[in-house]
Amino acid sequence: MLVEAGPPKQSKGGDGGLGCISQSPDILCSRHLVQQLCGCGLLGVGIWLSVSQGNFATFSPSFPSLSAANLVIAIGTIIMVTGFLGCLGAIKENKCLLLSFFVVLLIILLAELILLILFFVYMDKVSENAKKDLKEGLLLYNTENNVGLKNAWNIIQAEMRCCGVTDYTDWYPVLGENTVPDRCCMENSQGCGRNSTTPLWKTGCYDKVKIWFDDNKHVLGTVGMCILVMQILGMAFSMTLCQHIHRTGKKYAA
Repeated sequence: MLVEAGPPKQSKGGDGGLGCISQSPDILCSRHLVQQLCGCGLLGVGIWLSVSQGNFATFSPSFPSLSAANLVIAIGTIIMVTGFLGCLGAIKENKCLLLSFFVVLLIILLAELILLILFFVYMDKVSENAKKDLKEGLLLYNTENNVGLKNAWNIIQAEMRCCGVTDYTDWYPVLGENTVPDRCCMENSQGCGRNSTTPLWKTGCYDKVKIWFDDNKHVLGTVGMCILVMQILGMAFSMTLCQHIHRTGKKYAA
């Protein structure tokens, strides 16, 4: 007596694995949709800074393009482009786009690691050159077309309660003997920087920024680790989906 065999049953474990893989395009796309929105937001802020403040926070005369506006625009563009590649590759299930997304993330990750290693290896040299370059940048404080730099120094000196790069005397070759910006005064008022008897912030802004980084290194480290984990997860999701597309493509071709 022959018994008709029914369709083979798949194990629950296999269904669960396929379910997770089949959901990976939605996970990847939703993740990178948020990434694209963040990139668009940063790009908009960078363009606004560039238009309204000019070369905002261009402290270094050696690198005039290294301004806060340009950095925000560059970071926003990179985030937006990588998010677009990941989301479009997930929706279209296109291996070429997913591999491009993986390669871009890998290059960014390697660049971050290389820059971090070089920074710690040459920390003293970087610090000395940064101080020297910032002092040379003070000469642009009252020049035309550098309103952004002037505003940036005023904001930093007021918020960080500091004056100059290493100390308040850094302003003397720029503004004149015993003359500093008004924001260097402990009690800010119009023309207070020209009064030699006015109490001034004695600590330089470079040391203040270093202290701020030391005080917030745990927070900065946590943020850095979160970014690293997000990059690795994005790479893992893209490769998982790429392998899934490759396997199903072979199955359909057979």
